[in-house]
Amino acid sequence: MTQEPLTLKERLLEIVELFSKARVLVIGDFILDEYVWGSVSRISPEAPVPVVNVKRESFLPGGSLNVANNIRTLGGTVFPCGVLGRDLEGRLLVRGMRKLGIDTGGVVQDRARPTTIKTRVIAHSQQVVRFDREKTEPISSRDAQRILQFVRKKIKGVDAVVLEDYGKGVIEPLLLKPLLELAWRFEKPVLVDPKEKHFSLYKGVTALTPNRLEATEAFVNFRNGRPPSRGEDLEEIGRGLLKKLHSKAVLITLGEEGMALFEKNRPTVRIPTTAREVFDVSGAGDTVIAVFALGIAAGASLWEAAVLSNLAAGIVVGKLGTATVEPSELREAIESQESFIHA
Repeated sequence: MTQEPLTLKERLLEIVELFSKARVLVIGDFILDEYVWGSVSRISPEAPVPVVNVKRESFLPGGSLNVANNIRTLGGTVFPCGVLGRDLEGRLLVRGMRKLGIDTGGVVQDRARPTTIKTRVIAHSQQVVRFDREKTEPISSRDAQRILQFVRKKIKGVDAVVLEDYGKGVIEPLLLKPLLELAWRFEKPVLVDPKEKHFSLYKGVTALTPNRLEATEAFVNFRNGRPPSRGEDLEEIGRGLLKKLHSKAVLITLGEEGMALFEKNRPTVRIPTTAREVFDVSGAGDTVIAVFALGIAAGASLWEAAVLSNLAAGIVVGKLGTATVEPSELREAIESQESFIHA
């Protein structure tokens, strides 16, 4: 008896169930996210700025560790690898990883490099200001070798590799070339959340997930400063990046307009946003690359993985701070869709 093919909803729900079998290696910048929570009742007499009455502080693993946490929350097994300092902030970061159940085997500590910190001041559910403390110079050759040692130990047993580039010094030529050679040798898909200044380094990766600004700036740089011939033509940008980077796909995130997926030898697919309310976009890109990679690791097509990442992004922007998505939330989002754009 012939089995009826799965509907798209059934297929997406099946992929979410397979997340628990997916194993993902995440390499990138480790960041400590600090939140200072308070209230505002007056303006400073010293300058036209609000005075925040601080109530509490909280710390969370951020940067590539937020990607790792998204993967973990959705049931996947994740192995993050990155560099932090031998300082109080580094200890807080490792403590936060352990508290969340994130593997710490890929932590590389460097006495000469401070832990990157992003501090956000939140008052009445609104971000008042953010300030960063960081060192963005490329990591040392010693740190790069320690990362590669960890990658060699894990690469055979994972289903996908994520490169999370926050431009803080980890994703650099010193590391990237041998790292990509390892991934290609073992035929592992490589998904990149890129920084525009490093696009030329990503040639040959499976897929990239830039936002519109990153994609546009990279396209212009590849053309020696010449803009798209028809203004900001998304089709020209996406296809141009796909050809220049020799990738299978480029998934451009478009904020309130959703996403656009460009695949080699396939028509472009526009995926409309599913967000009902945009509360905070912090970390939305982390959720996109996490779910996209989990989908690929679980056997989804590039388009199926893009649809799932779009649904997850629609959930996370409705939360405050660098949030994650629960499997039940993603399943509910799938069930609630009346229709999908078909590839």
